[in-house]
Amino acid sequence: MRINLPTWLTLFRVALLPVMVVVFYLPFRGHNITAAVVFLLAAITDWLDGYLARRMNLTSAFGAFLDPVADKLMVAVTLFLLVESHRGGWPGILMAITAAVIVGREISISALREWMAGIGMRATVKVAFVGKLKTVMQMIALVVLIVQHEKEAEALRLYHIGEGLLVIAGALTIWSGMHYLLAAWPMLRGDAPKQPGARKG
Repeated sequence: MRINLPTWLTLFRVALLPVMVVVFYLPFRGHNITAAVVFLLAAITDWLDGYLARRMNLTSAFGAFLDPVADKLMVAVTLFLLVESHRGGWPGILMAITAAVIVGREISISALREWMAGIGMRATVKVAFVGKLKTVMQMIALVVLIVQHEKEAEALRLYHIGEGLLVIAGALTIWSGMHYLLAAWPMLRGDAPKQPGARKG
């Protein structure tokens, strides 16, 4: 199997995750900003690999599988880091609830898409604009929160902005999840016939 350039970028994004985790916890001045730069670099590769795949017609089954996995890993790992670093008090509770909503939605919609693909109706739950808006809001919020996760950076006064953006991203997460669920609802109720060749069970 030959790995094309967009897939190499996706693999690079996955490889950046342990780097970000290590940098996040290393005790050197500016480690938070460095971790945010690593996360931002991973987010840029998320856009770039999709752009190159479309522009250069470099698509592959492996790349199509790996890209959404890499995206969800990137968001989930970062949320876990932030929840762990904001334990206690209402900010920690809000962070934990928002993270649970976002990760729970990703798991649920991934399962929904897999089921829809099994009955030959995956196109019904294709990515909508609200889903893309949610992703952009998440990335901005997570970059801000990584920078602001420790007291040394409090002078920047951006933590509450990042917190607010993440809550907005959580609300968009629920909205986009409902959008996909409503699109799939006729099939979930059994009102729509299966496509020819669809998987049973």
